[in-house]
Amino acid sequence: MPPSRLLGQKLDSIPFSPYHVMIIVVLGLVGFVDGYDLVMTGSLLVLAKVPLHMTPIQIRYLAIASTGMICVGGFAASAISDHFSRKTIMLIGVAAITFCTLLIPLVRTADELILLRLVTGFGGGFAVSAPFPIAAELMPAQHRRTFGGVYEVALALSFTVLPLVAGVLSGNSNAFRLMALPGGLAFFIIPPLIYFAIPESPRWYLRHGRWQDAIDTVNRIVQRAGNRVAELTPAAFGDTLETAVEKLPPYWALLGRGQLRWTLIGISSYVFAGTTFFLTSVLLPKALVDQGAAVALSFGVASLAFGASIPGKAFTGFLMEIIGRRWTIFYALVGGLPGLCLMLLAHRAGGYAATVMVIGALITGFTALSAATSFRIYLAEQFPTALRGRGHIFGESVGRIFSGVLAPFLMAPFTGAPTIFFGTMLVVASIGAFVPVVFGRETVGQLEVVTESVPELA
Repeated sequence: MPPSRLLGQKLDSIPFSPYHVMIIVVLGLVGFVDGYDLVMTGSLLVLAKVPLHMTPIQIRYLAIASTGMICVGGFAASAISDHFSRKTIMLIGVAAITFCTLLIPLVRTADELILLRLVTGFGGGFAVSAPFPIAAELMPAQHRRTFGGVYEVALALSFTVLPLVAGVLSGNSNAFRLMALPGGLAFFIIPPLIYFAIPESPRWYLRHGRWQDAIDTVNRIVQRAGNRVAELTPAAFGDTLETAVEKLPPYWALLGRGQLRWTLIGISSYVFAGTTFFLTSVLLPKALVDQGAAVALSFGVASLAFGASIPGKAFTGFLMEIIGRRWTIFYALVGGLPGLCLMLLAHRAGGYAATVMVIGALITGFTALSAATSFRIYLAEQFPTALRGRGHIFGESVGRIFSGVLAPFLMAPFTGAPTIFFGTMLVVASIGAFVPVVFGRETVGQLEVVTESVPELA
């Protein structure tokens, strides 16, 4: 049996423990901070427009500045992530985005804000995807859903809290500066937590021939998990450790024979499910204001949508271990169609327009906006260990180009037209529900068994 599979069996055999909970909590805090920064764009479009005298073209560029550079930073991170420590990649990203967010209160012009968001986004490319390869390789197979659910709930909390903060501060000319402070102050808290609390991936160590570091890390996890299984010893590997030093496959192996289909499936799942999220987080407050709603109501609807995604993501995390990743994605996107229809038709409801919009937002939040719990874990499981760091971040970066950059940029001029704005989300979600079910495969199980049986990647 290959050393990677033996190591994976040992990691999967460690019972879930408070130590695993601690890892999940720290990564969840990373998700909260990342989410607070990510969803800030939609509030900045509204709150910074008047104080910074933003022009329509500056508004369009601000809408995509952070997300666009997240793609660029993601490609840079994906190129090096399997060569360098997974934890180092996440540390660089989290430190960069929190420090740049801390500088937002100092900006004086729209161009300065756009430039700062560009730099923030580049650092975010290192941070927003890194927790998933780490968690996929540290969590026992049956508890990746626990991480996925908690991480996405943490994101949803940040998506809920920030619009509330923005709504409370909306009457203040410095609202966008005050709104950024909590995320910026995390610079002094989250990076040290990552450094001291998160172990490096034993699978990554083994792939780099550092088998003793891999064994020591597994044994530290065994000890901190209560010593409920035997520690790992070199003898368990027999003579196979001599073959553990493997040359990393080239970057183009992501698109090579035996892997191309799974790379495309992972990316497409991200694109179709992510478009609804990004159009909601980036443009929904602006869209509702453009369609005649009050500023406070627009932030309130966005907050309710993401608030509904908190229990929605927890339910999605539970569901994906029962019916599988693919059918959970199908459920989330199809389940969001009634909500999107209500949001599409709310402007025709007369005096009940606000009520219909709120109900639609709650349904959409519980379903379509909760799909990330399954589709991001599903994306991480499409790649073997030797390609997972590069593959996952590459997949999210490519997916974000379409869902987080092109979609908001192209839709920004049409936010005042509910039929076009909400209709686009309706069509995209309808198509995306069927892609993983029809073309994908189920990936529940030990990572090495599922993804490392393709000889072309060796």
